[in-house]
Amino acid sequence: MAKPLTDQEKRRQISVRGIAGLGDVAEIKTNFNRHLHFTLVKDRNVATPRDYFFALAHTVRDHLVGRWIRTQQYYYEKDPKRIHYLSLEFYMGRTLQNTMINLGLQNACDEAIYQLGLDLEELEEIEEDAGLGNGGLGRLAACFLDSMATLGLAAYGYGIRYEFGIFNQKITNGWQVEEADDWLRYGNPWEKARPEYMLPVHFYGRVEHTPEGAKWLNTQVVLAMPYDTPVPGYKNNTVNTMRLWSAKAPNDFNLRDFNVGDYIQAVLDRNLAENISRVLYPNDNFFEGKELRLKQEYFVVAATLQDIIRRFKSSKFGCRDPVRTSFEAFPDKVAIQLNDTHPALAIPELMRILVDIEKLDWDKAWEITTKTCAYTNHTVLPEALERWPVSMFELLLPRHLQIIYEINHRHLERIKELFPGDMDRLRRMSLIEEGDPKRINMAHLCVVGSHAVNGVAQIHSDIVKSTVFKDFHDIEPEKFQNKTNGITPRRWLLLCNPGLAELIAEKIGDDFMTDLYQLRKLEDYIGDEAFIRDLANVKQENKLKFATYLEKEYHVKINPESIFDIQVKRIHEYKRQILNCLHIITFYNRIKKDPNKFFVPRTIMIGGKAAPGYHMAKLIIRLVTAVGQVVNNDPVVGDRLKVIFLENYRVSLAEKVIPAADLSEQISTAGTEASGTGNMKFMLNGALTIGTMDGANVEMAEEAGEENLFIFGMRVEDVEAMDRKGYNAKEYYERLPELRQVIDQISSGFFSPKDPEQFKDMVNMLMNHDRFKVFADYEAYIACQEKVNELYKNPKEWTKTVIKNIAASGKFSSDRTISEYAKEIWGVEPSDVKIPPPNEPRYSGDD
Repeated sequence: MAKPLTDQEKRRQISVRGIAGLGDVAEIKTNFNRHLHFTLVKDRNVATPRDYFFALAHTVRDHLVGRWIRTQQYYYEKDPKRIHYLSLEFYMGRTLQNTMINLGLQNACDEAIYQLGLDLEELEEIEEDAGLGNGGLGRLAACFLDSMATLGLAAYGYGIRYEFGIFNQKITNGWQVEEADDWLRYGNPWEKARPEYMLPVHFYGRVEHTPEGAKWLNTQVVLAMPYDTPVPGYKNNTVNTMRLWSAKAPNDFNLRDFNVGDYIQAVLDRNLAENISRVLYPNDNFFEGKELRLKQEYFVVAATLQDIIRRFKSSKFGCRDPVRTSFEAFPDKVAIQLNDTHPALAIPELMRILVDIEKLDWDKAWEITTKTCAYTNHTVLPEALERWPVSMFELLLPRHLQIIYEINHRHLERIKELFPGDMDRLRRMSLIEEGDPKRINMAHLCVVGSHAVNGVAQIHSDIVKSTVFKDFHDIEPEKFQNKTNGITPRRWLLLCNPGLAELIAEKIGDDFMTDLYQLRKLEDYIGDEAFIRDLANVKQENKLKFATYLEKEYHVKINPESIFDIQVKRIHEYKRQILNCLHIITFYNRIKKDPNKFFVPRTIMIGGKAAPGYHMAKLIIRLVTAVGQVVNNDPVVGDRLKVIFLENYRVSLAEKVIPAADLSEQISTAGTEASGTGNMKFMLNGALTIGTMDGANVEMAEEAGEENLFIFGMRVEDVEAMDRKGYNAKEYYERLPELRQVIDQISSGFFSPKDPEQFKDMVNMLMNHDRFKVFADYEAYIACQEKVNELYKNPKEWTKTVIKNIAASGKFSSDRTISEYAKEIWGVEPSDVKIPPPNEPRYSGDD
């Protein structure tokens, strides 16, 4: 009888990761050695692990190229409607493993690298994250690119190639310290510069009105250099393009001007132009009205629209001579999706091109623009809404300001017709906010200039219609839609949790990777003892692996039997990491009060970056680290409670922590988190959720049954009622002794004996002006955490609940989200046509 396969062997043969053919393995080894020699110019004696990573990356990239070229040729021949996803952020993370998975190469690479005496996982760890995003909005764009390619849509991601992405976070003496993220230091093997498609972008100058129309004169020019990154679909041979623009000074920069004599200074000043693509603004859900940021927003929009129009006009593949001259068909061939208001300037810029350059009349141009553009809203927090000073526009983009005034004039004329004499409505709905300074409301510009406006979860879309855009919804209700966010199951299950993916595939086959609703079939196994055991084992392995990682990185020993209770997301008051801290301290106090009682052990991990200028967010990090210092060093507590701040949370760390989680903390004040996507990742990876009825949590509870999540706290209606009545924190402080003890400890310096005043700003905020009502949900949260402990004491019931959650997570695939955008906003159908691979003839009729 054959001996049973080891786990490693089982993993090697699993269908969802692609079979390793011997020919593939030999070819990969050959190409690996070829790249080491010819591309990296190294031999085995002097090659470093980084050289081996680059050799492998180039080897895998070779497999993309033929499919990439062929996909673009296929689009050229079929001329489908093209989708352009405009975003100032694409939070891509690492590319190597995702590419191997989507190309079905992972096992072959694993085997080849193993035969070469190297370790694939070790090489994967060398790759830098592409951290071109802050959080949810940027990661959503990355998931969407994966789904658009997998669904065979002719789609392009357009953004900025920041030289420095989101800062690296170091914790020093308990505080966050920022370091520049020099992610391109060693080069990026996945991008291809395309200098032949370089385009000019204009700034400043003045407008002259001539008989031939408006002319924008005496501008400063910055060149936009495109860098293309391939985006492979899952095993369908489609490879789409993400095109990121980099700023370059023209060669005559500052030399054609007045500054004749100082040639050296003129060349040094090229940096000023090239600063446009230097660095990602590190704010999440916060608007900072800086001129450089407005330049970035126009830069990406102006370069992208020229590119879209060139492609719309061009006659045959690889040729750039214009042939289409009528713009009549433009909205049938081009869709532009605005990821929040950051690329809102696409609306006036498209109008400028159509009216000033292509000489269309205003009404025709406006019809084309609105039919082409659609806008996704990502937040209702007032401090996040973009409101640019008119004075800044006047200087930087004078023609666009005129166009916005004209759009506003016509828009308000229409409102006057509908609501004669309603001056207050005109003021509320204007694109221009009167005041000092006068400002442009970019969200209003997006709503007026788009044919579709969507929120990102049902509750958020409802709030958008009833509050921020109520006046607009009253006039055009048909414009407003919901598109609940999703996540790509390739990265967020197959890549990060192969053990779980394998277990699921054994039970229901592997079609769920492209049709996540098939996870419903797992409901047949809720009572299956063997499946319950296997699932619990996969989770335990993931926890042990992460515990080992934490020991190596943080030198903390943690109890792998404890509940892994995890809150990872950007640090923000509305996300209420403080509420989590209040529970930690309460739990600590309960252990201290009754040290001989049995407590369900917990390891509580909190991670995320704070915007560098956000004082309260940085203080929240300091509180977590301070509480950790006390708790983790108290011998009475032992291993019943450990508190860890996860440093430098990013995509590649999420891929490690999420599969190891037991409990997912999604505890924002109801009505503040537009959707959340981390919540979905935890659900898919077998964690249970403790959360408020906010964002997509509402739909998760709907899919899995509210009884299978730990839902607590105020609903949106309760929050609104409290806003009317007035929230009084002191009332809770006085009524709840445990809460009072916690707050007194924080404010007396119990956690900061060397600086007793350290947290006075936080306590003052909590007691006197807490917009997010932390104390109002404290009691319900603590009670709900007790329910978590009760269920965890019964491992079988806990795991059954986990199965119910995984089985109900199918809705939250970004494939479903993108199918809805395609059909209901872009007017295209997803396609399951598999483009022939490069080693086969293009069409069955070919030789």
